[in-house]
Amino acid sequence: MSEHASLPPLLLTSDPGSFAHNTLKVRVPRILRDTIDANDFPRDALARLEALHAELTGGRIRALEEDAADVERWNRWSAPYVGRTWLDVPWYWAEAYFYRRLLEATGYFQPGPLQAVDPFAPIKRKEWAAEAAPAAVNAVLANLANHPQTRFEQVLHASLWGNRTDLSYTIAAHLGATAAPGQERSNLLVDDWAAVWDHLTNREKNKVAIIADNAGTELLMDALLADFLLDAGLASEVHLHLKPQPFYVSDAMKQDLADGTDALIEAGGVLARLGRRVDGAVAGGEIALKTHPFYCSPLFYPEMPARLRATLAEMNLVVVKGDANYRRLVEDRHWPHTTPFAQVTAHFPAPVVALRTFKSELVVGLAAGQAEREAATDPEWLVNGRRGVIQAAIQRRADGWDDDLL
Repeated sequence: MSEHASLPPLLLTSDPGSFAHNTLKVRVPRILRDTIDANDFPRDALARLEALHAELTGGRIRALEEDAADVERWNRWSAPYVGRTWLDVPWYWAEAYFYRRLLEATGYFQPGPLQAVDPFAPIKRKEWAAEAAPAAVNAVLANLANHPQTRFEQVLHASLWGNRTDLSYTIAAHLGATAAPGQERSNLLVDDWAAVWDHLTNREKNKVAIIADNAGTELLMDALLADFLLDAGLASEVHLHLKPQPFYVSDAMKQDLADGTDALIEAGGVLARLGRRVDGAVAGGEIALKTHPFYCSPLFYPEMPARLRATLAEMNLVVVKGDANYRRLVEDRHWPHTTPFAQVTAHFPAPVVALRTFKSELVVGLAAGQAEREAATDPEWLVNGRRGVIQAAIQRRADGWDDDLL
């Protein structure tokens, strides 16, 4: 964990009336039901999934029991919580462990017909319809400015608002599909896009990493961002970090990027050209697809393994996407909303910018009084996906973070 003094407490599923409590009590069991309904699972898998549902809604947490490469690690991480209810544990751990348990139930890691089969693929597939993710990208492309700086701002904002389209949380996804562009300035509570532009334009041959979140609309907006960075000369290579296995329903894996570019190409016109450029950049190495087991673990970013830390330390900028990654970046704690973003991300090994829409009850880096004003007009402002932030901590010295930021 972080070495900050006097860390605030973790968000817990036992916090009364919290979004974390509601997630494990209502949303996660519903996600499990939706997954069952979307697939034609064989009888033995259905029995295991029903047992998991019973455990979620009234049982006690058990350890993993299958034979798989990660079981020893997971059972070590989970030992403090085995035997408790799902409503009496740290929130992020509970969500991460649920998705690992779901894969155990479906037989994802075992020989047989469901080995390496994404149980969320039928749900993700809806995003590749012409009227879904491709149409959203087309709307962005139709309004892009010619001036490179303005174009960068637009593409970065598109990558941010694409995060609303989260298939595990349809309230936010609906906002992403329907909100009028003119409303978004007031919904963007911190916007450090200009600092990111200055950072990238002050050096040559940047290496930029994008730690992706959702497949579908968001992943295609991330692909658009990668394409722009390469075309504008703001990056010589872009590393796109994806999940190694299904996670959080719509989290993006390598196959999802292939499906996404196929959807763009099938749409034709300017979308097809974008899809072919992205495919070509992947084939040529300008876009490098990366993954690591850490991304589907219950660990926070201060705990990332040394090899992944070294990989990210080579980047001139790391773009961290989405709400769950944001929670991991700041350790999913009850931080005061005015806590400086640079302070709680000082552990990160590279200049970092977080693009995140609000789907959990935490945020840092706000101005004094800002949270109170938002709460006065919208009691659900922290969780309904309407608001977002682009928060950067990018000033570095040779020996670490700039003291003025701490």
